[in-house]
Amino acid sequence: MSENNVVLRFDDLTFGYSEKKKLLEEASFTLRKGKKVTIMGQNGAGKSSLLKLITGENKPMEGRVILDEGSKIAIAKQVFTLAEKELKLRDYMALSFKEVPYNLDKQIATIMEEVGLEKYDLQREIKTYSGGQQARILLAYALIQDPDILLLDEPTNNLDEDGINALTMFLILYDKTCLVISHDAEFLNSFTDGVLYVNVYTRKVEQYSGDYLTVVKEIEDRVERERQQNARAERQIQDQKDKIGFFANKGGKMRKLASKLRDQVEEAEESKVEVRKDDRTILNFKINCQEELSSEFVSLPFLSVVEAGQVSHKKADLGLRKGDHIQFSGPNGIGKTTLLNNIVHKKVEGMSMADNLKIGYYTQDFHNLDFDKDVRISLLESMDIGDIKIVESKDEEYMRRTAAGFLITGELMNNKIGDLSEGQKGLLAFAHIVLQNPGLLILDEPTNHINFRHIPIIAKALDKFEGAMILVSHVPDFVSQIKIDKIIELDKLK
Repeated sequence: MSENNVVLRFDDLTFGYSEKKKLLEEASFTLRKGKKVTIMGQNGAGKSSLLKLITGENKPMEGRVILDEGSKIAIAKQVFTLAEKELKLRDYMALSFKEVPYNLDKQIATIMEEVGLEKYDLQREIKTYSGGQQARILLAYALIQDPDILLLDEPTNNLDEDGINALTMFLILYDKTCLVISHDAEFLNSFTDGVLYVNVYTRKVEQYSGDYLTVVKEIEDRVERERQQNARAERQIQDQKDKIGFFANKGGKMRKLASKLRDQVEEAEESKVEVRKDDRTILNFKINCQEELSSEFVSLPFLSVVEAGQVSHKKADLGLRKGDHIQFSGPNGIGKTTLLNNIVHKKVEGMSMADNLKIGYYTQDFHNLDFDKDVRISLLESMDIGDIKIVESKDEEYMRRTAAGFLITGELMNNKIGDLSEGQKGLLAFAHIVLQNPGLLILDEPTNHINFRHIPIIAKALDKFEGAMILVSHVPDFVSQIKIDKIIELDKLK
C-alpha cells in the first residue's frame, strides 16, 4: 500500500458482537499517510469499536483491515480500566512497550512535557490524578510509542482550556496520520482534513474530504436535497395513483391507460433515493425539582482543594438554596472532581446537608453507575418506587418513555450498563437524573462523551432547573447557555 501512500484500508469489513447486533456491514474506506481524520457517528454507532478493529483488539466477522507493512499503531483511550487505575504511573507507562527501555524515566519526562503534565510522580497511582491529568496520561501513553497512526478517542474529555489549546497546537503540528473521535466541533475543525461517518442505519462508513464543519454542512445539505427530491416524487406518485383510480373504473382504453400508469408509479417508487437518516437528537426534557425543600439545604463553610499534592481547606461560607446555580472552576489538578464527590458523600469539613435531600449526580467516569446491572433495573431503582419486582404499568411506561427520550430504547433495556458506549452511558445518567426529581444537581463535566447535537438540549434543561446546582465544566459555550449565579474559582480561595 505504500506505493500509493495509503497506510490503512478497510476492505468490505463486517463486524458485530453477534450476528444480530452488527455494527458494520461490508464497510470500506482508505486512509492516506499524514491525514488527520475525524470519525463521526451517532452514540452507539460503533466509533470506538472501529478504532479497536484497527488496533486488532476487535476481529472482523468478514473482510479485512489492511495496514501498510511496518506501521505502528497507538491509541489514547477514553478512560482507564479499573485495573489500570490501580497501577503506579511508571508501571502503566511501561505497559506501552514490549520490552521496557533502559531510559524509560527519561522518555516519560520528555513526553509528559509534551502533553503539559510536568508535575507528576512516577510512584503515584493513576486513580489519584485528576480527570484532566488522567486525560494527559492517556495521551502520553500513546505518544511515547512513537506511532505511525495515532488513534484518539475523545481526547479533550476532562481537559481544561489550557489543555485543549495545547493538544490542538500539538495536532496542528503533528506530521503523522491521526484518527480522532470527538464531539468538540471547534477542536476538530482546527486540524482535521476529512471525515469518516459511521452510519448507524446502513452500517457503512462514508468518507468525506474537507474540514469538519464543511463536511457537517455538506451532509446536512445532502440530506435536505434527498428529502426534497423524495417529496417531489411522492407528489407525482400520488397524482398518478389518483388518476389510476379514476381511469380503472372507466373500462376499455381507459383501463389500459390505468395499467400503464401503474408501471410508471412502480418506476417512480424505484427512483426514490434512500434518504440517510441523520443523527437522532434527544428530546427536550425537564428535570423536575424535589418538593418540600428547606430554605438552605446545603451549607459549605469550607471547600477542599489540592495544592502541591496536599488537600487544604479554604473558607467559602457557601449556602445553597432552591434556584442557586453555582460553577466551580480551576485548573486541572486542583481537586474539583474530589470536591464534588466529597460533597455528595458529606465528607467536606464542617458541611451540613438536609437529610431528605435527593442529589442528581453526573460523574465524569460514571463510577456511580453499576456496570453489571441491567439498564432497565437501574432506571427503575432511580425512581424510588419500592419493590421493583412489582412495578405498576404506569411506572414502567413512564420510565421507558423517559429513557426513549434519551435514545435508550427497548432493545437496550436488558443490556448491561457496561456494554453501553460511553455516549450512551452519559445519556443514561441524564435519564436517571430526570427520574429522580432531585433537589440538588452535582454535575462533573456533563458534556463528556455527549454528541454535540444533544448539548444545547441538555443546557436548556439545566438552565431551567429550579433546584440548586453545582457545575464543573471546561466547555465555555455550554456554560454560557446556563443560568449561573456565582462562579467560585477554587485556585483563588484563601
